[in-house]
Amino acid sequence: MVAFAGWSLPVQYRDSHTDSHLHTRQHCSLFDVSHMLQTKIFGSDRVKLMESLVVGDIAELRPNQGTLSLFTNEAGGILDDLIVTNTSEGHLYVVSNAGCWEKDLALMQDKVRELQNQGRDVGLEVLDNALLALQGPTAAQVLQASVADDLKKLPFMTSAVMEVFGVSGCRVTRCGYTGEDGVEISVPAAEAVHLATALLKNPEVKLAGLAARDSLRLEAGLCLYGNDIDEHTTPVEGSLSWTLGKRRRAAMDFPGAKVIVPQLKGKVQRRRVGLMCEGAPMRAHSPILNMEGTKIGTVTSGCPSPSLKKNVAMGYVPCEYSRPGTMLLVELPSGPCF
Repeated sequence: MVAFAGWSLPVQYRDSHTDSHLHTRQHCSLFDVSHMLQTKIFGSDRVKLMESLVVGDIAELRPNQGTLSLFTNEAGGILDDLIVTNTSEGHLYVVSNAGCWEKDLALMQDKVRELQNQGRDVGLEVLDNALLALQGPTAAQVLQASVADDLKKLPFMTSAVMEVFGVSGCRVTRCGYTGEDGVEISVPAAEAVHLATALLKNPEVKLAGLAARDSLRLEAGLCLYGNDIDEHTTPVEGSLSWTLGKRRRAAMDFPGAKVIVPQLKGKVQRRRVGLMCEGAPMRAHSPILNMEGTKIGTVTSGCPSPSLKKNVAMGYVPCEYSRPGTMLLVELPSGPCF
């Protein structure tokens, strides 16, 4: 167990990190991600509020459709990444990072007050639900046995409220952060242990901790806020331009648009790239060098990949070195890695 953002979280359970990682890729694993901030934005001006803070097109989301988006500042930096779902119950369901809990909540609450002072109809509620992520190729098959709803009708990034193992009022969202199929289940906190215990009765399901979650998301090229993206990184530099809604780009009406939109058409100084190498693993803060040995960037996340049997990492390099297949060096204590 380790301390994280005011919570005590599991790094790993009985199984080794590698076994847990591979079990998720081949079967499915249960992750307790209840430390994430879950909020409900309601009122007729809820979309106006969210679009004043994020880069995505929230107005175009269909009922129960969600999207990954980004809170940005006026300098174009990323304040956090989050998932926003337009629920059919007349509110937005927002999930953001525990490490940014206070910052994100203050950002949203300040904007709520600002709009309320203008006579707008908007409000915010922090949900005291647990959040369980069931991830892996057999996740839907495992969950289907416990719900009446047909999960084939729940495509990626959509969500529905349903009864799961007899627990009513669970919001099941087809998403995750492992690169696998899966769901995140927002469940009343008092029922979380019951739900987790019921899922774990299936031999397909094993508990997995932070170590496996980190290597799984890194294999899938997914960012960890604070490591791979932060307030000094723009969405374009972070290779997250796809999160920028087409209508929002044209209107340039999100925080930092004057910095971010020109970067889409012009050239940025650096870009986030994926790296693979043999030998010793690359780690965060390791210098990235060109083939002449000049430092050109830095690794932001890195680990051995249990699935690929190679070392994977991501980091930032100047644009001219960002083309796939470019040979680079990474400086390690044991010597350079190609």
